[in-house]
Amino acid sequence: MWLAYSALILASFYAALLGGMYLAQTGLIFPTALARIERVQLPGSAQHLEIRMPDGAILSGVKLPGTKGTTNERTPRLLGFGGNAWNAEAMALYLHNLFPGQETVAVHYRGYASSSGRPSADALLSDSTLIFDHLQQQDRERPVIAIGFSLGASVAAYLAKRRPVAGLILVTPFDSLEALAQDLYWWAPVGLLLRHRMPTVEFLRGSPVPTALILAGQDRVVPARRSAALRPVIDNLVFEAIIAAGHNDLYGHADFAPAMHEALARIGAAATAARSPPGASASDW
Repeated sequence: MWLAYSALILASFYAALLGGMYLAQTGLIFPTALARIERVQLPGSAQHLEIRMPDGAILSGVKLPGTKGTTNERTPRLLGFGGNAWNAEAMALYLHNLFPGQETVAVHYRGYASSSGRPSADALLSDSTLIFDHLQQQDRERPVIAIGFSLGASVAAYLAKRRPVAGLILVTPFDSLEALAQDLYWWAPVGLLLRHRMPTVEFLRGSPVPTALILAGQDRVVPARRSAALRPVIDNLVFEAIIAAGHNDLYGHADFAPAMHEALARIGAAATAARSPPGASASDW
């Protein structure tokens, strides 16, 4: 009887824990409060964006023009998708500081900062295509390179699967959110509990888009095996770098900025050869 009673208590505790995880998962995957904490000082050239979704949600974002005299109509626009605790202003400014000669754009995910709505994997993925369409309506001739960090890498990969982006840079990507969660919560039936699906590996499979991977060799948030699973499915891998850093200190590492610049240069060479009119060169990028 004592053993049965103990087993019943443990089973009840386990069931309650799983129920709590199921109910709390949206807040854990999309910590909107954390994204509001980071405040950045945008330059005076920053332009506010507002995009209305078909369901009535309004997404807000920011566009930072490239340095005057360094861009032309072929200079690609960089469309950034941050990690789950990033906001659009921090994302756009970070890319702008890395690539001052490029126009950079980022949009707050649903429920983040001043964007309305509630975040979910399906919403973030589908919104990416509408953001792309909105930008193309303004300047259809300018190429777009999608850059995704961590969770945002899955969003960027989804976009590249469904819209004609000129290139794709993925920083610390995972093969799927389910596999990543299963690694972390090995003792739980993640496949049954998870409501948010982001199978990055399926978004990349068979894609001809020039793609670069930048990984953190000491990453404990997205382990190397979760990123390594993407390599076999990328048909056009033009650059890869593994930097001796962790998931969160990667961006300040001395090797990160050079790797990002090399990634953009390799994508520029590949995309220019495939899509640009005669006479264009990778230096336009």
